[in-house]
Amino acid sequence: MPSKRLSVVVTRRLPDVVETRLKELFNVELRDGDTPMTGEELAAAMQRADVLVPAVTDTLDAKVLAQAGEKLKLIANYGAGIDHIDVHTARQRGILVANTPGVVTEDTADMTLALILAVTRRIPEGLALMQSGDWGGWAPTAMLGGRIGGRRLGILGMGRIGQAIARRAAAFGMQVHYHNRKRLRAEIEDALEATYWESLDQMVARMDVISINCPHTPSTFHLMNARRLKLMKADAVIVNTSRGEVIDENALTRMLRAGELGGAGLDVFEHGSQINPRLRELPNVVLLPHMGSATIEGRIEMGEKVIINIKTFDDGHRPPDLVVPGVL
Repeated sequence: MPSKRLSVVVTRRLPDVVETRLKELFNVELRDGDTPMTGEELAAAMQRADVLVPAVTDTLDAKVLAQAGEKLKLIANYGAGIDHIDVHTARQRGILVANTPGVVTEDTADMTLALILAVTRRIPEGLALMQSGDWGGWAPTAMLGGRIGGRRLGILGMGRIGQAIARRAAAFGMQVHYHNRKRLRAEIEDALEATYWESLDQMVARMDVISINCPHTPSTFHLMNARRLKLMKADAVIVNTSRGEVIDENALTRMLRAGELGGAGLDVFEHGSQINPRLRELPNVVLLPHMGSATIEGRIEMGEKVIINIKTFDDGHRPPDLVVPGVL
C-alpha cells in the first residue's frame, strides 16, 4: 500500500516546474488563477491542509491562525520575509513556520542598483520622451542626470542583500557606508571597504543615496520617518527594495513634491498595492511593482527551498529553514 501523502495547499500560482514537483511528492491543491485567496478561502485551506504554502500576499495573523485546523502542522512560506505571519502564535498552536532565505539576495541587489541608476540618470523620463515621439534629437544640456561614481551610498541594513549591494556599488565607484543593528566583522567590513555608522541620523545626513535593506519589524516601522527624512540632503536619493513600512510614505511624498529630495526609487510601498497617487505624478520618482526578486531563476529556487522544507518535515526532521521566534 502506498504511504499516505501530506496534504499541501498552495495559495498562489508558482512556476510550472515547482508545481509539477510538488504534485509528484505530495497531495497538492494548486491554484488555477493567480489572485490571492480570500479570507474565507484561506481559513478553509488551513482546515484541510497538513502544510500551507502561503506567499507575502497572505496575512496570517493571530485571528486567521485561530481558524487553523488540527491537521495544520507546517507553514512553508514561499519567500524569505515572514512579517505577514504571526510566528509566535503559530508556534503556540503547534505549527512550525519555514521560509526561503538567501535565494533573492543577488536579484534584489541587482534591482537596487537598477533603481539607483534609473533615478540618477533619469532613465524613465528618457523612455517616456522616446515613447511620446517628441524627441527632437541630441542636445548638450538635454536630459542631464548625475554620475553615481564617487557618490556616498548609505545602506540601512547590512545583511546578505545589503552586502551584495555594497559589492555592486563599489564596482560602480560608489563609497559605501552602512548602519546596522550589529557592526560587521572587521574582515567583512574591510573586504567591502564599508564605513560603519553607529548613528543612523549622522549617516543619513551625509549620504547622496540611501538604500533601505532592513526587514519590517516593530522597531523598524517608519524608521525613515519625517524627522529623519528631513536630515537627508536636498539632492539625495532614497531607494527601497525591502519593505514599504520602513519609510513614512506620506512624509516622503510631501518632501518629494516640495523639491526637498532629489528623487526616489521604490519597489515596495507602505500600504502594499495601494500606492499614494501623488507619487505617480513626480518625474524624479521610479515606481516598480515589487519585482526586486522577480527572476525565473529566483522563483524556482524559492520553490525548491519550499519543497525541501516540506520533504524534510515529512521525513520527521526539522525543516532546514525553520523560523525560530527567539531570533526574530
